Amino acid sequence: MSVLRETTAKARELLGALAEGDVRLVAGDTGWRLVPSRAPDATGRVVDAGFVAMLLERGLLHDIDGAALPTKRGLRFAGVGKLPTPIAGKPKTARAPANIAQGETPAVNHSESPIAWLRRRKGRDGEPLISAAAFQAAERLRADYTRAGLMPRVTADLSGSAPRRGRKAGGRGPADMLDAALAAHDRVRRALDDVGGDLAGLTVDVCCHLKSLGDVERERGWPKRSAKVVLDLALGRLARHYGLSDDARGPHRARRLHHWGSEDYRPRVDGA
Repeated sequence: MSVLRETTAKARELLGALAEGDVRLVAGDTGWRLVPSRAPDATGRVVDAGFVAMLLERGLLHDIDGAALPTKRGLRFAGVGKLPTPIAGKPKTARAPANIAQGETPAVNHSESPIAWLRRRKGRDGEPLISAAAFQAAERLRADYTRAGLMPRVTADLSGSAPRRGRKAGGRGPADMLDAALAAHDRVRRALDDVGGDLAGLTVDVCCHLKSLGDVERERGWPKRSAKVVLDLALGRLARHYGLSDDARGPHRARRLHHWGSEDYRPRVDGA
């Protein structure tokens, strides 16, 4: 397991366990321990003091009378608190490796990426189905989503020490890796907030979990080809959020599509 994945998984596992309320993280003479909430006098499990200090320093935990509790930021980072959009679901294909340094783009198999497929495929006018700006915006979101460790959680051992600095970490310690994950998490949250809660779920499913448009339509019960129209709108908002310039033909080709339904038809986006 990479340093980034191990560090973020361990932080999320601890924050999630505390949020559920079954255990408490308390300070004692021998350091921090996880004890059952219903048995506060139990010995509990030792949690590395340096790791707890790192979470406290970064605002993921706060110490209240010798008990460390998740902050709002900590709950959001653990996926427990309310995010601007739902971030859920399983990736359709193998996810990108998480042992990446900040600033690098996670590798992805473009033969399996629906965004890359849309960029390669030409419409009747000979133009790609999505613009370069839309493609770049989707790739930037996917990269940050992977850096933030928002893929399905990896079970972590809460009692061990934080992962040490190593060659795979590029000379960076776990604190630096957690900072990078937190920064990426905040960027994802801001981007999806600008996309909008009604469109963000679709954006995550297609851009980050690499679900095909057909799968999205079947899961949501949408008409065929409606997911492409909604995705055009979402990627247009995402490109504007990142300040990317559009192709001369424009990023959302929805403006030039003809509806197959009634004049006032709008595809439903519940659950998006």
